[in-house]
Amino acid sequence: AADVAYLRSVLPSTTDDAFFDYLATLDASEVTVTAIPEGSVVFARVPFLQVKGPLLVVQLLETTLLCLVNYASLVATNAARFRLLAGPEMKLMEMGLRRAQGPDGALSASKYSYIGGFDCTSNILAGKLYGIPVRGTIAHSFVMSFRSLEEVQPRELPPLVGGDPVDLAALAVSWLQRVCDLLQTPPGKANQGELAAFVSYAVTFPCDFQGLLDTYCVKRSGLPNFCAVALALHQLGYQAIGVRLDSGDLAQQSKEIRRVFRACGAHFQVPWFGTIPIAVSNDISEQSLEEFRREESEINMIGIGTNLVTCPLQPSLGCVYKLVEVNGSPCLKLTEDEEKMTIPGMKTIYRLYDAAGESGGPSQSPWGNSLLHNSLPDVLLAGHPFMDLMALEEEPSPSAGQELGIRVLGRLGETTKVIPSTVEPLHRTYFRDGQVCEPLPSLHEVRTHAQVSLNLLSPAHRRLHEPQPYPVRPALPTFPLGNATW
Repeated sequence: AADVAYLRSVLPSTTDDAFFDYLATLDASEVTVTAIPEGSVVFARVPFLQVKGPLLVVQLLETTLLCLVNYASLVATNAARFRLLAGPEMKLMEMGLRRAQGPDGALSASKYSYIGGFDCTSNILAGKLYGIPVRGTIAHSFVMSFRSLEEVQPRELPPLVGGDPVDLAALAVSWLQRVCDLLQTPPGKANQGELAAFVSYAVTFPCDFQGLLDTYCVKRSGLPNFCAVALALHQLGYQAIGVRLDSGDLAQQSKEIRRVFRACGAHFQVPWFGTIPIAVSNDISEQSLEEFRREESEINMIGIGTNLVTCPLQPSLGCVYKLVEVNGSPCLKLTEDEEKMTIPGMKTIYRLYDAAGESGGPSQSPWGNSLLHNSLPDVLLAGHPFMDLMALEEEPSPSAGQELGIRVLGRLGETTKVIPSTVEPLHRTYFRDGQVCEPLPSLHEVRTHAQVSLNLLSPAHRRLHEPQPYPVRPALPTFPLGNATW
């Protein structure tokens, strides 16, 4: 009632009272929503969500649905790009809360970055709401807040297996001398406030000790101070979990730090020391990940914020919501802008797969000897999708092994044929008669599906640089106006 009253106050005074009475009765009881499962790879021109129902109701849903879909798909795609560049073994942490488009944008970024392939988030609220693993490191301000070891309280820590508490600060000072002797660096160059911060953190979190190395000088202070405290903890039975770098040449520094860890591990007979994880942050981009790989860095975890949540390579996604059919009659939007032309009719989308072992050669290709054969990747590995086929809803479903006619885009009246080994219908009905009618997957299940969907693609389609265009084609006799609208 309050919503209708507000609309009455802002709409023209000449608006018929019956319209507001009608608005008060609106619901989604006659709405049906079909969609491609969340986390699926989709391509341009594919209708990944279709809404049927009373015209006014489905028109009112437009802005809400686009708001829900556009940024979510954009961030998940951006996250997937970072995952593809980083490789499956690298740990990726989303840490974009401070740069995101407000609190709502930050929560969405955390959620959909996880779907796209990130392992964890620094956003505690996202962890609470969505069950995403949370991770973080200490801040520069924490390190800078200490001036000397006298400020550390408490400073004693009992051994892991039990026993009398030990003065960890004093133990770390003794280890600092030994580490500096090994590294041939003066102990006096190590910042005492930084050492105090590390000791204080280690006393509080002895099983989760980590160091931020670049508050002052990595080589002369951060690294020897960390090693001293980590070795002191080891003497008491604990194991440090990692370090973070936030400035400088991250790849080169990671290699230098790894050499020091290995040297300490060998010299002090602490085998695990050489494998301490190294995390990095600092405006990480796709180019950064390419450089890390090219320089064979020793980085184990990457924290990405700004270039993940703000999507600078493409700040917005242009999904649209268009009328394609009214009362069973297809609708076609013609416009001067070819990109804005619509494809008429309710559609069903099928993903076509090649057969196991196909090489894309003429004798085995699902395209036979068609004119489109040369537009396929040079190599199609086993079981990869090679095309999405768009058919009208009332048309019979294609079958595996069946020869299918498709239109050749941009060539008026020209067609070709394909023979898929597997046909996958992509649309599912999730909402009917006002009720959710398909079990909705958990966030973890969506994330797993996203990775499977990506991995099914041919490497030629999946690569980020000059990817092979993935074809989306109308079937025959679908869309008699297809060549005018495609």
